[in-house]
Amino acid sequence: MNLYPLLFRLDPETAHHATLKLLAWTHAAKLDKLLNPKLPEKPVTVMGLTFRNPVGLAAGLDKNGNYIDALGALGFGFLEIGTVTPRPQPGNPRPRLFRLPEHQAIINRMGFNNAGIDHLLENVNKASYQGILGINIGKNFDTPMAKAVDDYLAGLRKAYSCADYITINISSPNTKNLRQLQQGDEIRRLLETLKEEQRLLQDRHGRHVPLVIKIAPDLEDEEIRHIAGLLLDFEIDGVIATNTTIARDAIGDHPLAGEAGGLSGAPLKQRSTVVLKALAAELNGRVPIIAAGGICSAADAQEKLDAGASLVQIYSGLIFHGTQLLADIVNGIRL
Repeated sequence: MNLYPLLFRLDPETAHHATLKLLAWTHAAKLDKLLNPKLPEKPVTVMGLTFRNPVGLAAGLDKNGNYIDALGALGFGFLEIGTVTPRPQPGNPRPRLFRLPEHQAIINRMGFNNAGIDHLLENVNKASYQGILGINIGKNFDTPMAKAVDDYLAGLRKAYSCADYITINISSPNTKNLRQLQQGDEIRRLLETLKEEQRLLQDRHGRHVPLVIKIAPDLEDEEIRHIAGLLLDFEIDGVIATNTTIARDAIGDHPLAGEAGGLSGAPLKQRSTVVLKALAAELNGRVPIIAAGGICSAADAQEKLDAGASLVQIYSGLIFHGTQLLADIVNGIRL
C-alpha cells in the first residue's frame, strides 16, 4: 500500500511526525524486516570508524533521537541525529516547512526545534542500535553570538561519551547570525577551542571521538579556501558539505520561493557539489568529506563520491522517494 499520496495531503510537519511514528510502529511489530530489503554490506573506514556502507541519514530528520532503532533498521551505514542544543527550544513559528514536489525540494526554517541535549542522550542510552551514530550540536537561539562557543562546548562535553562522531553545525540559515561563525577569526577561535576540548575529553574518556564541521553551500571561493586551511591547521576529523542554501535561483519564480529558510533537495545538488569539489581540491584527501545536498538517486550519490566524498547523507530525497532510495544507492554505488 502506497501511503505517499495520503501523506502529501497533510501539512508537511504533521506528515513528518506521522511517518516517523508509523516507522516506529512497523519496527516494534517487527514488520520492517518484511517490508525492507536486506542491503549488501559495502564497508568503508573513514575517520577511524568502520561504516557498514557509505550512505547515512543526515541530521534534521530525527532531532531528538526518538527513532534511532527504527531508522537504524532500514540499513543506513550511519545515522546523524540532532541538531540538538544545550537547552530545549521550540524553534520558529509554524508554518516552517514547505514541500516543492515539482522540484523535489523542501524549504525549512525550523530553527533548531528540539527537546535539549539531555533528552536526546536519554534516548541514545535507551536505544539498542549498534551502528555508527553521529550527534549534531548547535547553539540556542537566545545565546549571544559572543558566547556561542560555550553552547558548543556544552554540547561537545555531554555528547562525547555517547557519540561515534560529533558534528558542529555552524551553517544553518535558520538561527540568526549563526553562519557568521564560518567567517574570518570567528571560525578560527571556535575550531581552536573545540579541538583543545576534544583533546581533554579524549584523555578523560580514553577514546577519540571525531569532530566534524558542517558548512554552508553559499560560501565564496575564498571562504572555502579559508575554512579548508583551518580544517588542516587544527586537524579537524571531517567536514560535511553542505547544509541547506538561502539561494533561490534554482527554483525560479515558484510561489514558495519567497519563503524564508534553507532550500534542500534536488535544486541544491549542483551548488553543493561545487563546494565539495573545491574542498576536495584544497584538502587533497587529508580531511574526509561527507557529502549532503540534492542526492535523489544512486547516480547523484556516485557523482558526490567521484567528486571527492568518502561518505554521503540523504534526507530530502527520502521524502520524495521513500526508503527505496536508500536501497537504490547502496546497491548502485561503486566504491
